[in-house]
Amino acid sequence: MNLKDQRRIIDHPILTEQEYKLVNFKFEGKKYQAKENEMLSSALIANGIQIFGFHAKDNAPQGIFCANGQCAQCTVLVNGVPVKSCMTPTKEGMIVEQVQGIPSLPEDDSELQSGKIPIYETDVLIIGGGPAGLQAALTLAQYKTNIILIDDKDHLGGKLLLQTHKFFGSVEDSYAGTRGNDIAKKLEKEVEEYKNIDVWLSSPAIAVYNDKLVGVLKEEEYVLVKPRKLLIATGAREKMLSFPGNTLPGVYGAGAFQTLVNRDLVKSSEKIFLIGGGNVGLITGYHAIQAGIEVVGLVEALPECGGYKVHEDKLRRLGVPIYTRHTILAAHGKNHVDSITIAQIDENFKPIQGTEKIFAVDTVLIAIGLDPVNEFHLKAQEFEMDVWAAGDALEIAEASSAMFNGKIAGMEIAINLGLVEEEIPVEWKEKSRILKSHPGPVIERKCQIEKVGVHPIIHCNQEIPCNPCTTVCSEGLINIKGGGLLGLPQYEGCENLVTYTSSCIGCGQCVAVCPGLAITLVDYRKSENTPRVTLPAEIYNKKIEKGEILTVVDEDGNELGDFEVYGSRILARHPKTQLVTFELPADIATKAISFKVQKTIEKAIEEQYEEIIPDEAIICRCERVTAGEIRSYIHKGIKDMNELKSITKVGMGACGGKTCTKLIERIFREEGVPQEEVTTFVQRPLFVEVPLKYFLGTKEE
Repeated sequence: MNLKDQRRIIDHPILTEQEYKLVNFKFEGKKYQAKENEMLSSALIANGIQIFGFHAKDNAPQGIFCANGQCAQCTVLVNGVPVKSCMTPTKEGMIVEQVQGIPSLPEDDSELQSGKIPIYETDVLIIGGGPAGLQAALTLAQYKTNIILIDDKDHLGGKLLLQTHKFFGSVEDSYAGTRGNDIAKKLEKEVEEYKNIDVWLSSPAIAVYNDKLVGVLKEEEYVLVKPRKLLIATGAREKMLSFPGNTLPGVYGAGAFQTLVNRDLVKSSEKIFLIGGGNVGLITGYHAIQAGIEVVGLVEALPECGGYKVHEDKLRRLGVPIYTRHTILAAHGKNHVDSITIAQIDENFKPIQGTEKIFAVDTVLIAIGLDPVNEFHLKAQEFEMDVWAAGDALEIAEASSAMFNGKIAGMEIAINLGLVEEEIPVEWKEKSRILKSHPGPVIERKCQIEKVGVHPIIHCNQEIPCNPCTTVCSEGLINIKGGGLLGLPQYEGCENLVTYTSSCIGCGQCVAVCPGLAITLVDYRKSENTPRVTLPAEIYNKKIEKGEILTVVDEDGNELGDFEVYGSRILARHPKTQLVTFELPADIATKAISFKVQKTIEKAIEEQYEEIIPDEAIICRCERVTAGEIRSYIHKGIKDMNELKSITKVGMGACGGKTCTKLIERIFREEGVPQEEVTTFVQRPLFVEVPLKYFLGTKEE
C-alpha cells in the first residue's frame, strides 16, 4: 500500500506536510510503507490497522489509547522485542507482530557484564519540554545557569505541537493570537540560542531516588542526573471513564486523537463522538473538522459546557450537536467501536430510562478532564529535594497559564540559587491568577449601530483572559474596560457594549487574529440594505472562491440562509485564516458569524437501548479487572487499594495504575466508603517501564 492510498491527511487548512523518506516494514507478514521515523502506532493506523494485539487474560483486542507513552495498550513486537508503538520510530525493514498472550523470553546462558552508570551534575534539571518547561528554561538561561532540559519526545513543545488554534491569554506573556504549534517552534528556536541549555530529546525520566538522583534514559543509555534544583514540568494525563466497551480499540483520549491528526497528519477516524464539554473536548471537535472528520456529537454531563463559550459556539455553528445533561452508557463493537449509546441524566447523574440514543461512529474520544503527571514531584518532595513544579504538573490550566507559570518557576529557582535579589513582582502573581481563571458568566450583548461606515461586531460575550484584538487594531479602537486581561472587549470604548459611530478602516486584522473567531465586520459603505459582511474561516483547505453558496449561521448555529460568497481574502499576518465576505440583508448582518461545514445529525440510528450491566466495565485496562470484581472485595470490607492490588492485580500493569487509580477511588465513593478510610496505592519507582538491560550500564545487548 502506497502513502497515497493510506489514511493520511493530505490537505489541511493549517498544517503543511514536511518532507519525508519512505520506508518499508512488515506487520503480521504483510508489507506496508510508512514515513521514516514517524511513530509506529501512527504508521499502523495510517495503513488501516487498529488492532495491535490481544490481552493475555481474556484475548480482548488492544489498540492505541494514550499515544503518549503513559500506558502500554499499543504494545507490539518489533523484531521479537515488545515495545510501545507510540514511542517507537518506524525504521526500514522492521518486522512487526501483534502481541498475543505473554511473549516468551529468549534463552540466554551468557554471563551479564555490568558497567558504570554515568552521573551528570547540573544547576537545574527540568523534566518536560512543553510550554512550562520551555519558559522556565528561557527565564533561567538569562542568568548563566547550567540547565539540562529533558523530554521523552523527539521534539520540544509538548502539547503545543498538537494545537492548531490561536491561543487566548496575553499577547505579551503567552503569545495570544498565535497558534500553539507556531508557539512551540518559536520557543524551541529561542532555547537553541542559549549555550547553557543542554537539551536531551527522546530521553524520558525514569525515577527519582532517595539519594537525590534522577534516573534518565538518555537516548538509549541509562544515566543519573544530580541537580542542585529540580523543576517538574511533565504536564498532564487524561482522565478515563468506566463504561461497557471502554477498552475497545477506537476508544481513547482526546490528546491521543490530536497526536494522530495534528502531529502526524493521520486520518485516524471517519466519524467521532466526544465525551466532555471542557476546552479539550470542544477544541478537539474543531480539530477533527479541520482534518475532514465528521463530529457526530458531543455529550456533557453538566447543564452547560465547562469550556470557553467561543469554543462551544464554533462547534455549534459548524453543525455539531451538543447534548448537555447527557452521558455515555456504552461503546459497542466486536473488535473495534462501531456505535455508541448515550442517554440523558437526571440531577443525580443517573440515566433516564427511555432517553437512550445509539449513533454509528468509529471513534469515541474521552475528554472529561486531566490529572497532573506529578509522581516525580511528589517523590522528590518526599526525598526532600529542592523541587518546583510548573504547568499542569502543578495545576491544571490552559497552556497560556502554563507558559507564564513556567516563567515564574524559573524566576523562583533563580532567586533560590542567589542569582536574583528582587522578589517575584506582585503583578506577575496577579497575572498568573487571571490566566488560570475559569470563564465568567455569559453576558448578553446589544448591538445598535449606525448604518454607515464599517463596524467590527464583537460576538465574544464571556469574560476569559484574552487580549489579541486590543493589540492588533492600528487605530486603537478596541479595548477592554479597565485595560486588563479580563472583561469583554469593546469597540471605541462604548458603554453598555453598544456601538453608535464608526472610525474603523475595515482592515480586518481583528477578525483574523481573534482566537475564538468571534469578530466580524459589517460594511455599509456600498449599501445600508445589503451590507458586506466579513466572516473568519479556518476550516477549508482551499481558498473559498467568489460565487460559492454557503449556509450562513448565527453564533448559536441557527441557519440564517444560503448566500453567495462575494469574495475572500487572506491577510499576510494571518496566512491560515480566510476572511470570507457576503452581501447580506441588513436584518441579519450583525447576527452572521460563520457558515456550516457538516450537516447536523438529526436522528440516532435507532432509539432502542439494550440493558447494560455496569459491573462489566473494565477499570484496570492493563490487567482487565472489572468494576464488579472491585466492588465484590469492597463489600467484603477491603479499604486498602494495595490489598486490592495483591488480590486482583489491579494497578500492577504496565501503566503503574496511572489510569485506574482515580476510577477505583470513585468506586469506593459510590459504595459509600469515606475517602479518609481508603488507603491508596503506594507509589514506587520506576514510574516509566524500561528494559532491564539499560540498568547494566553497558551497551551490550
